[in-house]
Amino acid sequence: MAQALLEEPSEGLDKPDGYFAVAYLDNVPVGTGGLRFIDSRIAELTKVFTLQSTRGRGVASSLLEHLERVAVDAGLSIARLDTRSDLVEACCLYEHRGYRRVEPFSESAYSDRWYELRLPE
Repeated sequence: MAQALLEEPSEGLDKPDGYFAVAYLDNVPVGTGGLRFIDSRIAELTKVFTLQSTRGRGVASSLLEHLERVAVDAGLSIARLDTRSDLVEACCLYEHRGYRRVEPFSESAYSDRWYELRLPE
């Protein structure tokens, strides 16, 4: 974990270059998600995570919806993310929400799948 944090830092997830959200259930933090504003069109989702015990309750979907809305409100038109193919539930969720697989746009040692979503105007 420490090596992953060194290789994939969490800088840039605060205004004006990004955004970070925490999802709560019954006043308990159960998930996180961040955005990096890459340029005037692209937001990159990162640190998207929900506790195993809360999966299947719509937390991740609501979190993604929130992050996408923040990106739209910031005037961005594309949301993208990278992930691992062994995170089957996450990949299914992204695809269900309309994310499409694209060619790699990063060189993360921890990613082997890249997605992009055209955001509504």
